[in-house]
Amino acid sequence: MGSTILTDLLTEILIPVAAVVGIAFALMQWLLVSKVKLSPERSANNKNGLSDYLVEEEEGLNDHNVVVKCAEIQNAISEAGATSFLFTEYQYVGIFMVAFAVLIFLFLGSVEGFSTKSQPCTYSKDKYCKSALANAGFSTISFLLGAITSLVSGFLGMKIATYANARTTLEARKGVGKAFITAFRSGAVMGFLLAASGLLVLYITINLFKLYYGDDWEGLFESITGYGLGGSSMALFGRVGGGIYTKAADVGADLVGKVERNIPEDDPRNPAVIADNVGDNVGDIAGMGSDLFGSYAESSCAALVVASISSFGVNHEFTAMCYPLLISSMGIIVCLITTLFATDFFEIKAVNEIEPALKKQLVISTALMTVGIAIVSWIALPSKFTIFSFGEQKQVKNWELFFCVAIGLWAGLVIGFVTEYYTSNAYSPVQDVADSCRTGAATNVIFGLALGYKSVIIPIFAIAISIFVSFSLAAMYGIAVAALGMLSTIATGLAIDAYGPISDNAGGIAEMAGMSHRIRERTDALDAAGNTTAAIGKGFAIGSAALVSLALFGAFVSRAAISTVDVLTPKVFIGLIVGAMLPYWFSAMTMKSVGSAALKMVEEVRRQFNTIPGLMEGTTKPDYATCVKISTDASIKEMIPPGALVMLTPLIVGTFFGVETLSGVLAGSLVSGVQIAISASNTGGAWDNAKKYIEAGASDHARSLGPKGSEPHKAAVIGDTIGDPLKDTSGPSLNILIKLMAVESLVFAPFFATHGGILFKIF
Repeated sequence: MGSTILTDLLTEILIPVAAVVGIAFALMQWLLVSKVKLSPERSANNKNGLSDYLVEEEEGLNDHNVVVKCAEIQNAISEAGATSFLFTEYQYVGIFMVAFAVLIFLFLGSVEGFSTKSQPCTYSKDKYCKSALANAGFSTISFLLGAITSLVSGFLGMKIATYANARTTLEARKGVGKAFITAFRSGAVMGFLLAASGLLVLYITINLFKLYYGDDWEGLFESITGYGLGGSSMALFGRVGGGIYTKAADVGADLVGKVERNIPEDDPRNPAVIADNVGDNVGDIAGMGSDLFGSYAESSCAALVVASISSFGVNHEFTAMCYPLLISSMGIIVCLITTLFATDFFEIKAVNEIEPALKKQLVISTALMTVGIAIVSWIALPSKFTIFSFGEQKQVKNWELFFCVAIGLWAGLVIGFVTEYYTSNAYSPVQDVADSCRTGAATNVIFGLALGYKSVIIPIFAIAISIFVSFSLAAMYGIAVAALGMLSTIATGLAIDAYGPISDNAGGIAEMAGMSHRIRERTDALDAAGNTTAAIGKGFAIGSAALVSLALFGAFVSRAAISTVDVLTPKVFIGLIVGAMLPYWFSAMTMKSVGSAALKMVEEVRRQFNTIPGLMEGTTKPDYATCVKISTDASIKEMIPPGALVMLTPLIVGTFFGVETLSGVLAGSLVSGVQIAISASNTGGAWDNAKKYIEAGASDHARSLGPKGSEPHKAAVIGDTIGDPLKDTSGPSLNILIKLMAVESLVFAPFFATHGGILFKIF
């Protein structure tokens, strides 16, 4: 088999060092952002001895009042809104977390009747492994660790975003370049903190569990799968709850404010405006952070489980075993270099340079990471080894594994750019949707839906090719590391993703603080670029979810000792057809939740406009707190049924119908969920950018459809409002549905294999 160039000792040093470097870099970026003060002070002299150019001073606005106002609004968004919502959400989620941890322990402990005796290993019957009770205990601990890391990731991301939003607004007075750097650095804080802490916690957990498990690597890495389950189950509630919150506020604010009252977006007279800006943080930041952390944890767990029963695990080759973690470590270093290109090496001077700068981040990180993967594959893998593939050991070479990771990485880039083509208003698909607004909202909706369905084609081919190549080269392990390849540049991906909501908030704060139209134009330009990159981020999340869930599905099939999944057997086929229906059921629940919450919001906003004297004139302040409360209450109440559907389905199907039917459900939900998720996200993104295209009026065509308040603009706002729950609630939550059901099935596989299929045993 041959040995690796990298020694075990060096591996044990390099992984935590890379994670610590990532955390240190995040803190450094945060320090740089904190230099922008939120207290009134005269503009400081820069290094040329000249005062930084401030638009306010030229236009005779009171600088002191603007800064105070920005600080007040930031405080309202951060403390009164986002922090209080997350604490309320985490109380409910905490109860679920403890209850589910007990369930894991009881289900897995009962496999051998809570016996503490060693048992024959699942894959090597001649050896003895630790007891089922020990696996139950350690799986429960890793579940709790994954859940807590996921919650902390989301919370920290939200705190950073709300810390940076007003600072971005204030920097926009000095030019678009300064504002861009502040927003991007803040996004980088979140990206690096999440990538590095996810890696560090997983690495420490493996080493601590190893103290007990010793040579039983099969049991060790099986219990580690709980980490992925914990991460994704919290992400589900974060995504659904945050998505309902943000879209209830957004729909209420847009329908009454823009369409009925004809006031601008983020106008301080609009009662739902604070709730809308809070929603950007709890949905797009906290939810997205938890979601990508879940994907990262699951792809690592899937790769480790398959590796533990391959030659790496059987021969106790620690460095080769840690290949997935070394890829993630390399990813942190590559993303660190890539970030410097945006913040230090090149300066943005004009509005039209923003989007290319963000896209360059994706291209540079992918190109550098390809070299990084080649280095890791060369030094951390033996030249030849075997990978477990459905009961057999498949001979694999190290360069084949390099291709598996690289194809996942590049497929991610392809999906990202296709998503951008279909959702950016620089290209014809979105311009066609905007043009369809001439004849009203109905044609806008028809064009938008068609665009979404069409945008599925290329990403699905990219995913299909990745799966075929990866599986041909290295079986299920190949697919797991391809998913990891797609997520290896997670720090850059998240930085770009978090940049969007921060810029959106910055624009809202500029409008509410009464800043000049030129500053609003700058923040709008930042926001428009952020909108497209958010769509690219969602594309990455969905693509990686497809690969991750397939890898987990393969690990589940192996663990549950299913030799083949035969679609022609009734047991499997009924699972397949029910599984394909689940994403529709889930989407129906989340869409209706947004609809009913938005209904309450619209009624409240209308009530305030009709009953509060002087509100439209701007002489009285609206009651922001009531709107924040409506969004909070609705999202907490409405996130429970969709969450329960996803979490209970594998348990019910596995227990009552057995592992064959469950394998059908997993395959069905994966196949239909990916398609709906991509089309929903892209349809919503296209409608949003069609509206922004008309509002910006940057071309003759766009000006012929405008200005704000025109009939085509009103039709575009209606399209955008319909798209809101699609792109920010249902679409992004679906990728968690397909991953979560797969990882949950894998964790509970020992129980289902032993006691599952009660109904088929009776009849």
